[in-house]
Amino acid sequence: MAPKTDVNTTLANSEVVYKYRTAGEISAKVLEQVKALCVDGANLYDICVKGDELLVAETNKIFKGKKVTKGVAFPTAISPNNCVAHLSPISTDPEAKINLKTGDVIKVSLGAQIDGYGGVVADTLVVSGGPIAEGPITGKVADVISAAWYATEVAVRTIKPGNKNWDVTRNVEEVCKAYGCTPAEGMLTHQQGQNILDGKKQIILNPTEGQKQNFETFTFEADEVYGLDILVSTGDGKVKQGETRTTIYKKTDLTYQLKMRSSRAVFSEVQKKAGAFPFSVRVLEDPTKGRMGLQECKNHGLVIPYDVHYEKDGEIVAEFFTTVGVTKDGNIKLATAPQPDFSIVKSDKKIENEDLLKVLAEPLKLSKKERKAQEAASA
Repeated sequence: MAPKTDVNTTLANSEVVYKYRTAGEISAKVLEQVKALCVDGANLYDICVKGDELLVAETNKIFKGKKVTKGVAFPTAISPNNCVAHLSPISTDPEAKINLKTGDVIKVSLGAQIDGYGGVVADTLVVSGGPIAEGPITGKVADVISAAWYATEVAVRTIKPGNKNWDVTRNVEEVCKAYGCTPAEGMLTHQQGQNILDGKKQIILNPTEGQKQNFETFTFEADEVYGLDILVSTGDGKVKQGETRTTIYKKTDLTYQLKMRSSRAVFSEVQKKAGAFPFSVRVLEDPTKGRMGLQECKNHGLVIPYDVHYEKDGEIVAEFFTTVGVTKDGNIKLATAPQPDFSIVKSDKKIENEDLLKVLAEPLKLSKKERKAQEAASA
C-alpha cells in the first residue's frame, strides 16, 4: 500500500513522529520480554512464537476503533553465535528443536508497526541460567558486542544532513578495527517510510570492490528515517547463506499472474495478513504448504526472501538494529535496544581514534549554534 499523497508522511509531521515512537516503545517493551525468555534450556522456536504474539497483543491495545493498520513490522528472530540473522523457524524445521545453552551469543530482532510506520530493533545478549548474565563477559565476545554497540553509536551520529552514506560505512569499519572485529560483508541499512522498510537510500557495511563500484552515493537529509542495522563479526565478515530454509519474506510492489492455485491462495493470505511488511511463514494457515506456494511468488519477484546467513564455525556475530530519525534539531532513536551493561561486558580493547571519539561525544540533540552550522554546511 503506497502512502497517501495528500498527507505528509515524513518526520516533519508530528503525528508521524508519534506513531514511529509508539511503535518503537512497543518493540522495546517486547524486546525486553523476549530477552527474559532467552535462558539456558529455552526453545528457540517457542521464543519466536511468543515474541510475535506479544507484538500483536501490544499493538492491539492502541488506536482502538480507528482505521489504523498495526501489528508486526518484523517477525521475531533468534540467531545464535555464528548465525548472522533471520533465524525464525516453523515447527517442522530442524532449527525448531534448538534449545539455547549457557554461553550462546544470540541476536534478538523484532519490530512493531503503527499505521505503516515501523520501529524495528535488535539486541545481542549472552545466554545464562537466568535473565541476568552471570559473571563478566570477556574475550572476543566482549570485543564483538562492544564493537557493534559503539559502531552503532558512531553511525547514529554520522547519519546527519550533509553527510554521505560512505561516511557511515567508513566510520563503522574504523570502530570495528579498534576491537579486532569486522563488519559483516554487504549488509545493508535502508531508508524507511510509511509501509516501507527497504527504501531507495542505502548504507552498506564492508562492501566488496564490486559493490563499491556499483553502490549509489547519496547525502542524508532532514526528516528521513533509517533502519540502522549494524552486524559485526569476530571473523573476516565473509558471511554465506547456509542450509537453513528461509522463513521470512516480504511482499514487493511487482505484479504477476500466478499460475498455481496454491500460490495465488498463499499470496492473497500474505497481502491480507502482512501487507508491505516482512512476515514469517508461521503466520500462514498452513506453513508447510504456504512455503511451497511462496516458491512461485519468489521466482517471479512477488516476494523477496530474508535468507539465513552464517559466519564460519567458531566465530561470533553481534547485532544492534536502531530505527533512527533525522531532524534539523538532531537525531532521534525512534526504536532502540538498551546499551549493554559494560560493567559486565569487559573488552580489553578501546577506541583511540580521536575523530571517532569526538563523534561519540556528540549529543544527539543539536544546540542552536550547532544547528545553524549544520544548515550552513549543507546549504
